[in-house]
Amino acid sequence: MERVLSLEELMKYIINMDRENSVVHFFVPGKGKFTLTLQEEDVQSIKAEVEANPELGYMFEKSEEQYKKGLGITTSDLLKSLSERDFM
Repeated sequence: MERVLSLEELMKYIINMDRENSVVHFFVPGKGKFTLTLQEEDVQSIKAEVEANPELGYMFEKSEEQYKKGLGITTSDLLKSLSERDFM
């Protein structure tokens, strides 16, 4: 069990948490024992995913170009165009 004496120490443990290292037990003097559990990691941002996969970036660019040319519709417009018959 780790003894935590400052916010900086606690943040160090939190920053190092990941899927494999998802539980930290620590003790804060004057307060008691704590268990901190990382339940779910943040999903990568779209920017990070595009940087990791250039083809995805290309797809976004082409999609935006088509939308600007009037070749696409918004999600709202798509939903408005659907009826119950489309799902039968």
